[in-house]
Amino acid sequence: MPADYLPILVLIVVATFVAVAAVALGHLFGPRRPTPTKGSPYESGMNPYGPGQRRVPVRFYLVAVLFILFDIETVFLLPWAVVLRELGVGGLVQMAVFFFVLLIGFLYAWKKGALEWE
Repeated sequence: MPADYLPILVLIVVATFVAVAAVALGHLFGPRRPTPTKGSPYESGMNPYGPGQRRVPVRFYLVAVLFILFDIETVFLLPWAVVLRELGVGGLVQMAVFFFVLLIGFLYAWKKGALEWE
């Protein structure tokens, strides 16, 4: 059985080697001529106004974390929905507990004002 996975292991090793070699060779032999134009943000051919890097408010981070949390919930939900008939009542109870825990987390985030955008 482990011999069946040997081609996959070889593929992963070769792909990793090629990626690392490409980055290393580009870094070693690539030209390094920094200019002000290269460091400026691209504004569709127009002269940029203001700095290219701005501080992102923390609320964006919180929304991103909540999105990832509920996106992972969807990833777990799809396989469960496909094999629901084979799982029976036990699988239904497990998913009910899973939904309950996520509902508690959602209500906590709502109560703390994580979903408010002011």
